[in-house]
Amino acid sequence: MKRTITALMATAMALAACTKDFQENVPLQQETLAEKLKTAQAGVLVKYEGIKVSEDTELRAALRKAGVEYTVMKNTLTGRACDIAGYGDMKEYLNGMTAIAFSQDDPIAPAKIMKQYADKIKSFEIKAGFVDGGVLDQAGVEALAATPSKEVLIAKMMGSLQSSLYGFAYALQAVVDKKNEGAEEAPAAEAAAE
Repeated sequence: MKRTITALMATAMALAACTKDFQENVPLQQETLAEKLKTAQAGVLVKYEGIKVSEDTELRAALRKAGVEYTVMKNTLTGRACDIAGYGDMKEYLNGMTAIAFSQDDPIAPAKIMKQYADKIKSFEIKAGFVDGGVLDQAGVEALAATPSKEVLIAKMMGSLQSSLYGFAYALQAVVDKKNEGAEEAPAAEAAAE
């Protein structure tokens, strides 16, 4: 009996130490997340309930490859970080099992990847997001996800510029060819007149 009481006391003391460590780290975690949200180009809140481990692993790999950070944190902690970062309006979406994905470089990547997985996994859903200092609802995040990537937009712009330049070059060549035809006909007409 004495051993059982000693073991219980040791367990209680270890648990108290862990709880104290966790409580001391909460402000640090909150500040760290707030700083990341402040500097992020964009982010997306999702309900990740019911996702299988294999699907979660695949999702995290896709996010990592795109340079998107993905984290699961307590809603109260995420809410406080959102307040600090200036996204207090997102707190209304912080209920249930919520995860957040954000990118420091690409404003479209988090929305695109999360939308792709929300379409594949029925229980996985987009809740809200943020971009350019403003909060987006689900429809706004889905619209952002439909935006072509930076590389595609650059390629389209370059293609437009290139086709315009080709058209201009062909028009100039036509003018030059027409002037050359007129110049060749004049000497031939003078030779026939003599």
